[in-house]
Amino acid sequence: MAMSASRLIRIGTRSSPMALAQAERVRAELTALNPDLTAEIVPITTSGDRWTGPLSTLGGKGAFTKEVDEALLAGRADLAVHCMKDVPGDRPVPAGTVFAAYLPRDDIRDALIHPGGRTLDQLPAGTRVGTSAVRRIAQLAQSHPHLETVPIRGNANTRLARLDDGAADALLLAVSGLERIGQAGRITEILSAETMCPPIGAGVLGLQCREDDTDTAQLVAGMDDIDARRQVTAERMLLHVLQGHCNSPIAGHAHTEPDGRLSLRAKVFSPDGKTVLDAHEWGPGTDPTTLGASVAVALLRQGAQDLLNAIPH
Repeated sequence: MAMSASRLIRIGTRSSPMALAQAERVRAELTALNPDLTAEIVPITTSGDRWTGPLSTLGGKGAFTKEVDEALLAGRADLAVHCMKDVPGDRPVPAGTVFAAYLPRDDIRDALIHPGGRTLDQLPAGTRVGTSAVRRIAQLAQSHPHLETVPIRGNANTRLARLDDGAADALLLAVSGLERIGQAGRITEILSAETMCPPIGAGVLGLQCREDDTDTAQLVAGMDDIDARRQVTAERMLLHVLQGHCNSPIAGHAHTEPDGRLSLRAKVFSPDGKTVLDAHEWGPGTDPTTLGASVAVALLRQGAQDLLNAIPH
């Protein structure tokens, strides 16, 4: 189809403030690359946004992506914007869809927000740290067992408001998310990936379209970042082989070395943080799938399957 001034593209997204900011970034970049294009944002309220209880009772992370996927497949949207850390890894991407582009990776690290300005190591025993992420809870239990975690859900704005209301003494949130909603000024300390290993897909926005919609795929192909694509491919292959679900304390991140090789470090925790399995391998950047599978197998050899099977989901 020839580009014409009448070309409209509808961008489906979760309706949270952060998701809308992400979709707006995609809309701006897309229309800058294609001046003849009109792009509009289609906000979709997902079951994950409506639900206030534990995610596992909703069937996990698909809670944030399922309705957006459905809108894409039904033709109500042409392009979906997803945080890759929210896209389930234990099952394939929905049939009939494809990730046509991954945007350059943002900060993968977690941040501590403490109204009194303390760092993680300065928090006194019994401090209530707000987070519902099993990955963060397990790592805190391992590294800072004197701290308490309190469940706190909702989008980042909601969590910040709950911190201000005293529901927790401190919060753990993703740096990239705080930057996207203009709240990076509230960060007290940025935690290294060694202190708090990131979730699979951290800091990467994926652009998903229908498999048969080659027009849209071609439109966004110019936004694809090869390093982000390779890193996410390795990380998600790891998650797939481990069959990790939303209640699995799995952390990991790939990065591209100066010589072009891909590094993948991954950890699997018991929920109480007492058991930590750790694997780190390198492979050619051109073959991220094999690297992801290889690191997963290294973790399975250490007993990851029994550890994950023992966790209810």
